[in-house]
Amino acid sequence: MAQRVAVLGILNKRNGIVQNVTVRPGQSVRWKDVIVRLRACEKTAPWEEEQLTGAFVQVDVHQPDKSWKRVFSGWVYKESPSLNVVEHPIYDVWPKSCAMTYPAGRPAPAAPASSSSRSSAAKSGGAPDDEAAPPANAATPSAATPPPSAAESNAT
Repeated sequence: MAQRVAVLGILNKRNGIVQNVTVRPGQSVRWKDVIVRLRACEKTAPWEEEQLTGAFVQVDVHQPDKSWKRVFSGWVYKESPSLNVVEHPIYDVWPKSCAMTYPAGRPAPAAPASSSSRSSAAKSGGAPDDEAAPPANAATPSAATPPPSAAESNAT
């Protein structure tokens, strides 16, 4: 978390002014009558299909009685602003970016192999791959002569 940096947008709905603030997890920023605390920011790894940028924020607003009231605590997402919304009549907060690094070691997944009629599974019976199995309708010596019946084997 120490190397992460988020840019958050704060909108004052009364006058339409947007303030962009840059904060690190654990820091807070005060703008007029609102305090925004960033607890965490996350960005989906580059190898993931769906790319999301999220921030866990806490929003406190100064009340007329001079106290502070927490109006929101939760995750907000850049790509899905309606998923979690700071529901306040004056202020809105959303993430614009989250700069972070990813640990090395997990490579991007390989592209899917092209489809073929040949299976890559090992053949049963231990036959080498280059030996072709006889067609299913081909006669084999064991299929040409039926096995002796139980009555014949008991007669001798």
